[in-house]
Amino acid sequence: MSEWHAIEGLTIAIDGPSGSGKGTVAKMLAEETGLPVLDTGLLYRLIGSMAREQRIPLESESTLAEFVGDLLGLIEWTVDGIYFNGKNITNTLRSEQAGEAASKVATMSLVRKKLIGLQRQLARNGCIMDGRDIGTVVLPNAPAKFFLTASVRERARRRWSQLKNESGSNLGEVVAELKMRDQRDTERQHAPLKQAADAIVIDSTTMRADEVVDRMLGVLERRKLIKTSV
Repeated sequence: MSEWHAIEGLTIAIDGPSGSGKGTVAKMLAEETGLPVLDTGLLYRLIGSMAREQRIPLESESTLAEFVGDLLGLIEWTVDGIYFNGKNITNTLRSEQAGEAASKVATMSLVRKKLIGLQRQLARNGCIMDGRDIGTVVLPNAPAKFFLTASVRERARRRWSQLKNESGSNLGEVVAELKMRDQRDTERQHAPLKQAADAIVIDSTTMRADEVVDRMLGVLERRKLIKTSV
């Protein structure tokens, strides 16, 4: 049983670039606080993957936005992941191809506007939400915001260690891909990746995931957002 108990309706925003460890840290923090994790990146991976399957060009914003509207009624987003037509397809959305598609889809304001309402609705009962624009756009009033980062080389190493048994990519290729993705995420016109003014920055380059979580727990405790379980 967790040592900590979160206040009712607590929302925690974790932002940062690809490979910074957001997903891992969010899950570990959830285990400590009892809050569910809602991974917004899965929504964009789903849209990108489904669009490719349907041969919808990822460059056509209006077509993609219409496509998203058609899909929303078939999507269920739970603490266990993404369900589509009643089937949990989370694992199929973890591929590098899905991530690449998501990075392109996420630049489109019409698509993001259609998804932001769903994200906010699901956050109402309290959650840990990780993504690129959670603290700045999706949950700007979250009482706890963290911006997790690490060097490009370290982020690429982590990503490569996950992918090396699934693809033939070498570390140099992963570094190049991350740099391109960082550029798209930070330079996109709508909801770019950036640190919220009131977010706490944690550079995890030389930190273990549990050390990052301990630092976050310390912040939450000092702000009286979590308390020791009785």
